[in-house]
Amino acid sequence: MIDFEDELKKFQPILEVDDAEDAIYNIDAPDLTELIGKIVEEVSDK
Repeated sequence: MIDFEDELKKFQPILEVDDAEDAIYNIDAPDLTELIGKIVEEVSDK
């Protein structure tokens, strides 16, 4: 039978996952409300 506590002690995260996590959290992408606001501004300016 698997001893989950023992397996968790041995767990080491994969470096690629850490890199992906950093890239996701550090990205400065506009969210949907910002994009909609920009579209509305462009349409109202025309």
